[in-house]
Amino acid sequence: MSDEGMIVADRLTKQYGRFVAVRDMSFSIPAGQVVAFLGPNGAGKSTTMKLLTGFLAPTTGSARIAGLDVAEDRITAAQHIGYLPENGPLYPDMTPLELLAFFGEARGLSAAAIRDRIDKVVSQCVLEQVANKAIGKLSKGYRQRVSMAQALLHDPDILIMDEPTSGLDPNQIRGVRQLIRDLGRSKTILVSTHILQEVEPVADRVLFVHQGRLVFDGTPAMLTHQGKSMEERFLELTRDVA
Repeated sequence: MSDEGMIVADRLTKQYGRFVAVRDMSFSIPAGQVVAFLGPNGAGKSTTMKLLTGFLAPTTGSARIAGLDVAEDRITAAQHIGYLPENGPLYPDMTPLELLAFFGEARGLSAAAIRDRIDKVVSQCVLEQVANKAIGKLSKGYRQRVSMAQALLHDPDILIMDEPTSGLDPNQIRGVRQLIRDLGRSKTILVSTHILQEVEPVADRVLFVHQGRLVFDGTPAMLTHQGKSMEERFLELTRDVA
């Protein structure tokens, strides 16, 4: 495993015809850091996450996970990642327990490991009350917890989460924030959001993107230096860039 960083983007670019979704993106996230990937809708956050997880291939540049080039060794790199996409797909006719067992088998875990990990993630994500209910009958908040449990099932080193609190009510958002803080004690986490209030409660560091470019990299305190509010800095950083 490389010591350069658990998540590394090296001049990542993704282009669709003339449209450039991600432009020359470079950053490195060390082990144990919780990083907020902040920016307006359409800034390139989701595309960057798909490049980091191997869901998309870059036009140029590279992504490395735990020292592994994602393009060259995607399967091994994926073993280190728990990926929570925005509105991640779930099987509505399955129960959370059935879904987790299915994904455990798909990942090649032993029967004993599946039982142990299901018990762990059901507890972590507070799914005990709905574990045997059809996913299609669960609230959005519980479905998001099921998606989180699936991402955690194989006990990955790295969590990459795309808008994990989207559409949740304040109580559900508080629960997700607490879970991210708890997981950040032992995992490297990259969590995307366009919601300013999500940054300070959970993040050690902020990567701010606009129009596919990285326009800020620093701590939440650095983002709001000189007495400026988070909203003021958001407006400054989202002015049109050349």
